[in-house]
Amino acid sequence: MTTRQLRHGYTTGACAAAAAKGAARMLREQRPLEEIEIVLPLGDRATFRLRGQEFDARSASCFVVKDAGDDPDVTNGAEIHATVRREPLNRPGAKTMVFVTGGRGVGKVTKPGLAVAVGEPAINPVPLRMITEGVREEFPVVCLPQVLTVTISIPNGEELAKKTLNTRLGIVGGLSILGTTGIVKPISAKAWTDTLDAALDVALACGSDTVVLSTGRTSEVAAQEFFGARGSGLGTDRKLPEEAFVMMGDHVGYALRACARKGVRRVILAGQFAKLLKIACGHEQTHVSSSELDLKVLAEWLRETGLESRVPSPGLSPNTARQVLEESGNDPLLMELVCSRAREAARRFAPGLDIEVLLAGYAATVLYFG
Repeated sequence: MTTRQLRHGYTTGACAAAAAKGAARMLREQRPLEEIEIVLPLGDRATFRLRGQEFDARSASCFVVKDAGDDPDVTNGAEIHATVRREPLNRPGAKTMVFVTGGRGVGKVTKPGLAVAVGEPAINPVPLRMITEGVREEFPVVCLPQVLTVTISIPNGEELAKKTLNTRLGIVGGLSILGTTGIVKPISAKAWTDTLDAALDVALACGSDTVVLSTGRTSEVAAQEFFGARGSGLGTDRKLPEEAFVMMGDHVGYALRACARKGVRRVILAGQFAKLLKIACGHEQTHVSSSELDLKVLAEWLRETGLESRVPSPGLSPNTARQVLEESGNDPLLMELVCSRAREAARRFAPGLDIEVLLAGYAATVLYFG
């Protein structure tokens, strides 16, 4: 049996650049245009179909429907609109100027630490350059000097943004216009790691030198309650700000090394028992690890430490890590064993980091911290 090759797609930045270039050409040539070719940042060429074409002597607009290929992207199918409006520039020796702004459904940056300044539309530097250069190419030097204002919008962008981490990063009111290569690779971890990097930058820029790395939403909620971001902060004298909580998912090794690289002082690793066991067993990427093997390792640890009689024997089907914990009655020595091994493994991933571990229960409670 042959495996079907997954299709790549295009970033919101590439779609915005294509729509902007298409609108600029329609404005210049005063005729409808069915498609446009652009050059992507790495030199590849891509052709985009244009829709919703409208133009007159002063402005032109169209949109591109984003195709993310086989990547499970929440923006797949979104309409990326561009309007190019021109005003004459009656100054001797003046050159055509291009300004890019965000319209409906494009978020605005409200926190420091991102690649875009606070108060600016969330259009990252590479897409901004693609849009600006593409529009300028359509109006060469021989054209009369003018001011060209490009407005990028996504009609349902504010609703789609609710399915992303934009609010946590300080991007409000819509989506970000992203992309460094123009191409979305299917089922790629890069979207996760890019978001991790951005979230860490925001946390540091907002003054938090402590970061809580969570493996999932349940463990994050437990940590937020414990450290006062959602509740009273009974677990600590120091309340942590919203920006300190970073969802790392399964990318444990990458997240820890990124913290060390960026200068985070203290890391709190928050996860449920099964995920922390995977980390304790040395898995840098917890999604792909073998649960059966992890339980056998746990059984060996229990024998070595003399805890075997206190805990139901793991490693035998149909045991799961969760089942082992629950059948032990949340045994404190079992929890301390796994959390301490997880802390040791995490310190090996990123030597020099001050790391603590928070074990979240399966009802978003905190079972262990240390």
